[in-house]
Amino acid sequence: MNGGNGSELQAFCDSSRRFLQPFWDCVRNQEALTESPFFLVIFGITTYVVFCLPFVVLDVLYPWVPALRRYKIHPNFSPTVGQLLPCLWQTLYQHVLFVFPVTLLHWASSPDPLPTEAPELLELVCHVVVCLLLFDAEFFVWHVLHHKVPWLYQNFHKVHHRNSASFALATQYMSVWELFSLGFFDMLNVKLLGCHPLTVLVFHVVNIWLSVEDHSGYDFPWSTHRLVPFGWYGGVAHHDLHHSHFTCNFAPYFTHWDKLLGTLRPALAKFLCAC
Repeated sequence: MNGGNGSELQAFCDSSRRFLQPFWDCVRNQEALTESPFFLVIFGITTYVVFCLPFVVLDVLYPWVPALRRYKIHPNFSPTVGQLLPCLWQTLYQHVLFVFPVTLLHWASSPDPLPTEAPELLELVCHVVVCLLLFDAEFFVWHVLHHKVPWLYQNFHKVHHRNSASFALATQYMSVWELFSLGFFDMLNVKLLGCHPLTVLVFHVVNIWLSVEDHSGYDFPWSTHRLVPFGWYGGVAHHDLHHSHFTCNFAPYFTHWDKLLGTLRPALAKFLCAC
């Protein structure tokens, strides 16, 4: 009986791994790119800009498409070119001048070859979820400290709050210290869990998307927080309240830490008012 269960579990794991293997083989075949010290920086910037671009287009179209008002957190606000370009410039500048040299040092110190086998699908999903939960907890503590300690706020976190009404390209409008802090949490968690390189890439994609969506200024029927039950995930209106009031909703994604520590402010009432 136990042997049969073990065989079935092994068969499930093998089929789960085979499901991802073709995609992983395609990634591995691009060795000239994936094993380059430029890869992670290019991957991160490209993913970020691609995710921001649809919201930038919406912001450009917004004055001429009245139907978008029902989805806008701040119906009377649309970012100007003078707000968009400095945000994009700061992201590119910091990645080239600061992130790339650190990535290069990391690449030189750990030249491990990519594994030939893909991860199991269930393993990948579980690791991504756990990484998000760990990141959420770490950033919550970091975020609270940078609001409660005036010196930390003035010197490091205030940059991110210069735009009180959020828009997608303001997601990474932050100090170098904040950018490195978030990057450190990302890398620490995947190392602690021993994540497969494909899992690391998927986690980065999901994390970037959730960050951009939370700052986008648009609350659509298909937004992530509407897909997660029981109000466990805050979403764009939830995070917008933090930018408006500074004293609530410190966790980037989930709501349990704010709920436990009394800093949760429901977003529904404000969103209804905004509409």
